[in-house]
Amino acid sequence: MSNFEFKVKQKSKEEGCFARIAELKTPHGVIETPVFMPVGTRATVKAVEPRELEELHAQIILSNTYHCYLRPGDKLIAKAGGLHKFMNWNHPILTDSGGFQVFSLSKLNKITEDGVKFKSHLDGSEHYFTPEKSMEIQNNLGSDIIMAFDECSDYGVTKKYAISAMERTHRWLDRCHKYHKNTDKQCLFPIVQGNFFADLRLQSLKTIVPYATVGFSIGGLSVGEPKEKMYEMLDVLAPEYPEDKARYLMGVGSPDCLIEGVIRGIDMFDCVLPTRIARNGTAFTSTGKVVVKNGKYSEDFTTLDPECDCYACKNFTKAYLRHLFNVDEILGAQLLSIHNLRYLTHLMEQIKDAIRENRLLQFREEYLKKTGYK
Repeated sequence: MSNFEFKVKQKSKEEGCFARIAELKTPHGVIETPVFMPVGTRATVKAVEPRELEELHAQIILSNTYHCYLRPGDKLIAKAGGLHKFMNWNHPILTDSGGFQVFSLSKLNKITEDGVKFKSHLDGSEHYFTPEKSMEIQNNLGSDIIMAFDECSDYGVTKKYAISAMERTHRWLDRCHKYHKNTDKQCLFPIVQGNFFADLRLQSLKTIVPYATVGFSIGGLSVGEPKEKMYEMLDVLAPEYPEDKARYLMGVGSPDCLIEGVIRGIDMFDCVLPTRIARNGTAFTSTGKVVVKNGKYSEDFTTLDPECDCYACKNFTKAYLRHLFNVDEILGAQLLSIHNLRYLTHLMEQIKDAIRENRLLQFREEYLKKTGYK
């Protein structure tokens, strides 16, 4: 019996809503979708312990191939028994291909048909990623779900360039597929590209689906474009998705985008946003964003969010959280990171309840009105 399986359990009956509830089976557990995946870039979710991730109901986390390759090295992680043992997380892990970081973080990169030569953002040392190298690194990391190496073109490029990047992504996908041999323990997700051209997106989807055994990713969105542009591309793709494959929208994690994405048929999301803004003193709440560093909270002895069941909300006040940030105590970042991640995992639970009751569109309207997120 396969270690990987995707089953749709329920689909929304609302007109114009492509939302569904499904189960994604992996060697390290079954994930109920729609799901938000906290990001553990360097084999850790910043300021959050694995125990705390379990307590806030995280089902799966993402780790980054590029960063783990540079430090401590994928071969060292392999010696440790893979990411799961290295970071003591006995639940599903997804790794990206490293491609986005190669293109966005490196001081200098040169793209050829064979791969990408780049300089490390850490020390300027030269490295070379090919589709085969990305597969080798991810095989060493031992994640449950791995991504094909792709070229993510920037928002605003010409259609000619978008075509070139998309076609190269497709050729690289074929090489990833041929090199990846660890298919019983790791599932390869191909990636839809095509920039912001509807015809290219549809062409890319059609090309990559034969490579998708269990699921696939939609890349190249949430890269600086207006949200309406992202929704436009998702609207184009939604009616064309195969029903029996998981759909993962990469790099998306604001509450409004999670709801809009699920309505457009997305099953999986990830983003550094909740932990990044937490470290800067900003919290998602049921009534909108709260910047706890603000002076108006200095004598506010109420909980951060009365509708949240996280450790921070059950035990501390806004005044105390503000104090922690005001004196640069690490605990402030820890507590807000726990809160923001629990806020999003709880939001996904609310979304699933709304799908079950065929009221997701109504939930969206009420939620956006209440929180002001947009």
